[in-house]
Amino acid sequence: MRYEDAAQEDRSAPRVKLHIPAQMRPSGSPSFSVIVKDLSLSGVACEALTGMSAGTRIWLTLPGLSALQAKIVWNDGTMVGCEFDTLLNLAVMENVLARFPVQG
Repeated sequence: MRYEDAAQEDRSAPRVKLHIPAQMRPSGSPSFSVIVKDLSLSGVACEALTGMSAGTRIWLTLPGLSALQAKIVWNDGTMVGCEFDTLLNLAVMENVLARFPVQG
């Protein structure tokens, strides 16, 4: 299911607070380190000092997983919010949650 379709059905997908070191790579640029702070089936929020604007295409690589394609939807200067091109598979989400503790 595409993000846009899911967003029309329910924009408030459950979000999990985490602390996961990851790599973000904008299209045509080298990757850099970010910290995933919030994860849902439809997107992610990362701690990242970046000047990337909404609409920028990125690839996010979590430890042990293939890169996930997404686009930036907001940037407040220290955090960026991204929507995945396709919803995260539930098995992948469960794998991440099993390896990284949920933050209170």
